[in-house]
Amino acid sequence: MTDIKGICPIIAAPFSENGEVDYKSLDKLVKHLINGGCHAVTLFGIAGEYYKLDDNEKQKMLETTVKAAKEVGGKTIVSVTDHATEVAVKTAKRFEAAGADCLMLLPPFFLKPGANYLYEHMKAVANAVKIPIMVQYAPEQTGVGIAPEVFVKLGKECPNIIYYKIECKPAGPYVTNLMKLTDGQMKIFVGNAGFQLIECMDRGAIGAMPGCSMYDVYLDIYNKYLSGDRMGAIEVHNKLLPMLNHIRQNVEQIISFEKRILKRRGIIESDYCRKPSYNTDEYFDKLFEDFYAVMSQEYGW
Repeated sequence: MTDIKGICPIIAAPFSENGEVDYKSLDKLVKHLINGGCHAVTLFGIAGEYYKLDDNEKQKMLETTVKAAKEVGGKTIVSVTDHATEVAVKTAKRFEAAGADCLMLLPPFFLKPGANYLYEHMKAVANAVKIPIMVQYAPEQTGVGIAPEVFVKLGKECPNIIYYKIECKPAGPYVTNLMKLTDGQMKIFVGNAGFQLIECMDRGAIGAMPGCSMYDVYLDIYNKYLSGDRMGAIEVHNKLLPMLNHIRQNVEQIISFEKRILKRRGIIESDYCRKPSYNTDEYFDKLFEDFYAVMSQEYGW
């Protein structure tokens, strides 16, 4: 069974200036991330604008991503986001058949289904496939809270539910609770743009799933931490935090600036975001340029 760990960024959805999916840029982005050292790439994350794609686009993006990753020896994680259990099961099977190495499962949240429905949904999807599954816990975005004991029980009943992406606030105590309940066996990834990356790795996390535009910074933090240079990792993380604090005041905002960085780095052709999106202003852009200059000088962008 595929082992996933490390930095596995969320793929931005590249669009052309007329708002159509830019599959050429998608291919280039996937290969750039994997060739750059990312341990896997993640398709249809919240920061990937999955909610702005039609079914045909999703299928072609899936095929493009899996093919591009395999061509350069990379792994793909693909998110199942359907709200109906029956549809989510079909989607999971389709993603598995297309060659995904792992599924990320975002539990349904529209109209706030009860705890039992959420549990049965996750269990049904897991039982429908053989590849590993990561459950995404993002209560800030979904408004749905899930107790850590639910995930522990789920992991015992569904052997292929192996990973958990935790991005509640604060994330640290939740991570520790999961680790305590499983005697340190829970395989946890950090979300929330990696704000709590160092803390959560201290608590036992094995990787992170941030945005993809500054993937090399996250890799630097992760590799320094693994090598035993914790203070070096903290130093790099502290350089990243002002940029994150500025551009991630809401989800559409960080999507917009992630694409701006990707375009400026020559990784995608356009930074177009489908509407509705984020509208910036002159002062906000000036601050972004200040923070970008620091990171660009440090990493040679």
